Amino acid sequence: MKIVASAVTAITLAAALAAPTPARAQACVVGVSWSNFQEERWKTDEAAIKARLQEQGCQYVSADAQSSAAKQLSDIESLIARNATALIVLAQDAGAIRPAVEQAKAAGIPVVGYDRLIEVPGVFYITFDNKEVGRIQAREIQKVQPKGNYVFIKGSPQDPNADFLFSGQMEVLEPAIKAGDIKKVGEQYTDGWLPANAQRNMEQILTAANNKVDAVVASNDGTAGGAVAALTAQGMAGIPVSGQDADHAALNRIARGQQTVSVWKDSRELGRNAADIAVQLAKGTALDKVKGAGKFAGGPNKVPLDSILLTPVAITRDNLDVIIQAGWVKKEVVCQGVDAAKAPAACK
Repeated sequence: MKIVASAVTAITLAAALAAPTPARAQACVVGVSWSNFQEERWKTDEAAIKARLQEQGCQYVSADAQSSAAKQLSDIESLIARNATALIVLAQDAGAIRPAVEQAKAAGIPVVGYDRLIEVPGVFYITFDNKEVGRIQAREIQKVQPKGNYVFIKGSPQDPNADFLFSGQMEVLEPAIKAGDIKKVGEQYTDGWLPANAQRNMEQILTAANNKVDAVVASNDGTAGGAVAALTAQGMAGIPVSGQDADHAALNRIARGQQTVSVWKDSRELGRNAADIAVQLAKGTALDKVKGAGKFAGGPNKVPLDSILLTPVAITRDNLDVIIQAGWVKKEVVCQGVDAAKAPAACK
């Protein structure tokens, strides 16, 4: 009897040691895979994610793919090996990194597609309404230039957002194009969203059009900066140009009259929401039970995904004060080098 009792005690002790306890439960580790850090805005996103995770007692680990889909694939595998309990992925090329995303899913690690679509079943998708971003860009440009020769500097061909944006732009402008009021004289994707590539594309379009360009619908502030550089070199600074992301340099261009609009997607809000979602999923919350989740099936393959789409805001010379008062940027940054005689209200 004593032997049996001892055996039972040993088994009970072993079970107790193996059972999860608050002290021994798996730590909350959120791995973030960034496509690149070349653009100003990702640092803002990262700060918001890190701060929110810290509030919730979660560890932040990250990797920068440096614009390489191959590196991002190995980065995600590395984050899995580092015991990530959830992943947030800003995809460089969603198709190329799919094997690593599937590997994470197979390991029971939830994946949040951040800002860019990863059209894989079971991935949660969070972004701003990118078709609406495109609509805003087109509407603001058309307000100031309702007729003439338009150029479209699109985003990366590997990023579905580029086509979402263009689709929104066309929803607004197609009637004027069909009526002959607007003529499309140039349309180019921008590899990697790189400003240098956008500038080169704009230079080629200007050459082909003999500089007969009246407006540029650029899909983000980086590509807008490249377009403005090409226009400035030809003495054409000041024609309407759109963008998005509210980069500080773009806001200064708006104040100086070199860019018409930047669509503000408050990436602090996006980062905080993504962190919250990752933590919820890591704790076992079902995808469709995430607070605020809806359904999205607007990708090229129409894969239904649980998602949250946030609302973007147009920033022009008329409401620069909105973004300054929100603490996104300091007034002196926005107003640097602005001609006092032509300054917008926010710089007076």
